[in-house]
Amino acid sequence: MSNEMQLKYGCNPNQKPSRIYMENGSELPIEVLNGKPGYINLLDAFNGWQLVKELKKATGLPSATSFKHVSPAGAAVGKPLSETEAKIYFVDDLGELSPIACAYARARGADRMSSYGDFVALSDTCDAITAKMLAREVSDGIIAPDYTDEALEILKTKRKGTYNVIKINPEYMPEPIEKKQVYGVTFEQGRNELDINNELLSNIVTDNKVIPDDKKIDLLISLITLKYTQSNSVCYVKDGQAIGIGAGQQSRIHCTRLAGNKADIWWLRQHPKVMGLKFVDDIRRPDRDNTIDVYISDEHDDVLRDGTWQTLFKEKPEVLTDAEKKEWLAKNTDVALGSDAFFPFGDNIERAYKSGVKYIAEPGGSIRDDHVIMTCNKYDMAMAFTGIRLFHH
Repeated sequence: MSNEMQLKYGCNPNQKPSRIYMENGSELPIEVLNGKPGYINLLDAFNGWQLVKELKKATGLPSATSFKHVSPAGAAVGKPLSETEAKIYFVDDLGELSPIACAYARARGADRMSSYGDFVALSDTCDAITAKMLAREVSDGIIAPDYTDEALEILKTKRKGTYNVIKINPEYMPEPIEKKQVYGVTFEQGRNELDINNELLSNIVTDNKVIPDDKKIDLLISLITLKYTQSNSVCYVKDGQAIGIGAGQQSRIHCTRLAGNKADIWWLRQHPKVMGLKFVDDIRRPDRDNTIDVYISDEHDDVLRDGTWQTLFKEKPEVLTDAEKKEWLAKNTDVALGSDAFFPFGDNIERAYKSGVKYIAEPGGSIRDDHVIMTCNKYDMAMAFTGIRLFHH
């Protein structure tokens, strides 16, 4: 190891020179085992590692995240997959999955369109089954505290031997003050070391005061995910995994809609009509993902018109109608939702309700908190005011 690493370029090819280094002269906390990670790869790696490290600490479960452009496309803990989940994540052919493999299957599978070309972070040692899963996906790299010998050999064959594999020292602790420059001006702040735990969920302000333990885990997942998602951000979570993340929106209601739409797509992918799609044998994984995304949408004719469907399917599928979608979406319940800052109006709650939200964690502090609480009460939701904001830029 050394205290600096030269990079090919920065965010864009014209931004040279580029490097990462330790200002205090200490050694970098990472070792590159394969490949040559770039500037954005490393931003994803360090943010993703923090997320999974905190998820593991908060839940006690192996954790994974799939990062794209310095925000998570998915994040999850290593709960076992149901038969349906294994099928919609396309890992049902891999046999029994380890907990860390389950975590990554969930993180990658929640929003496969956004996870295309991701950077992966794992809280635990990457094993062979997780490496096999990664080997067939389009991905830029991985960061983990360690790798089994077999996993490393599998990953080294990916992308013609150039796949980025980073090992991080799990004991590394950054200095309490962090800096960055914008337009030649240096910004300095204390690191966001806020410990996200069940105490933040104790102030339940709605008539419904009951948040079951497993839903508290889901709310913690949402809040920790938001801590490393570009703001404004909201996160829908169900059964140990993020199912819809909205990042970087200027308006919170747009963020809530964006993430809610992603959560709806995740649920619609489990509809029998989608599960029953008969793809041609040689379809590429990204093409299949894109086809499913279009088939579920209002633009379904783009993949069902004559001359096109024959290149994708063995037989022409029936349209998934609006009525069928509405009926299926109504079956998605007990979803948890976190927000990185207060909901200013009850319209966010109205939108969340349409995606099955029952449990909410948000800071509180809006002048319209009463309206937000009233809207939650209308739908018998349980909402905790955490009292903490989680902006990330």
